[in-house]
Amino acid sequence: MIVLIGTFFTVIHFIITAFLIAGILIHTTKSEGLGGTIGGGSDTVYRGSGAKGFEAFVEKMMVYMAWAFLGTSLFVGLIVPKFGL
Repeated sequence: MIVLIGTFFTVIHFIITAFLIAGILIHTTKSEGLGGTIGGGSDTVYRGSGAKGFEAFVEKMMVYMAWAFLGTSLFVGLIVPKFGL
């Protein structure tokens, strides 16, 4: 039973990773190229992302997936080996 907990969380971790990769591939870019990276980021910092509809949903889900990825990474990487789950 104890081994199943570690396996369960490892499978959940891989599923979250797949969703995170898919979300990154679906996500639309605000501006293209190096010039947009350097100069185009200030409008999103001060006024928010401005995304609507599906793009806003993808952005929100990416934040949730990133936090879930962090949590499962810590759990699978630190807690499971320490306690032998």
